[in-house]
Amino acid sequence: MTRVEVDPERCVGSGTCEMFAPDVFEVGDDGVVHVLVPAFDGAEPDEVREAVQACPTQALSLVD
Repeated sequence: MTRVEVDPERCVGSGTCEMFAPDVFEVGDDGVVHVLVPAFDGAEPDEVREAVQACPTQALSLVD
């Protein structure tokens, strides 16, 4: 199972991840991204992988 993790110290709330995968990520009122779907059975969807790679502060990671 693959999990999405957020480093809240690095997150600046740019919303890039939410743009790529709005069903998975949401920038909260606190300015930090919240993961709505934290784990995936099997491979994570392409849009989640793209969101992680596009994060400007590298606050997101995929962990097996």
